[in-house]
Amino acid sequence: MALERNRPRRGRQVTAESLQERLADVETRIAEADALQRVHLIQERRNLEKRLSSRGDEVEDDMEALEDAFVKVAAEYGQRKGIDYATWREAGVPAEVLQRAGIHWSRRG
Repeated sequence: MALERNRPRRGRQVTAESLQERLADVETRIAEADALQRVHLIQERRNLEKRLSSRGDEVEDDMEALEDAFVKVAAEYGQRKGIDYATWREAGVPAEVLQRAGIHWSRRG
């Protein structure tokens, strides 16, 4: 689930800084907006705040903790269940993580 949630996406990456800039712009525009524009801007502000709160360092920390836990058990689990390097890669596990786990590419398969 964490791999799916953190899978790289195509296109421009949205940073926390760019979201903060957009939020500041929306805040400025709210003060000048007519009633209908204000409603749309308030919704945009809520959407930006939600995106900002769903981001954060804790996501990276969680991924690091999950990777560390994966590294500890993946090789033995994969061997026991017959899961090879190519299968882990297709599932989205980064090559660096598999290397840390001691799972290496093999011509056999």
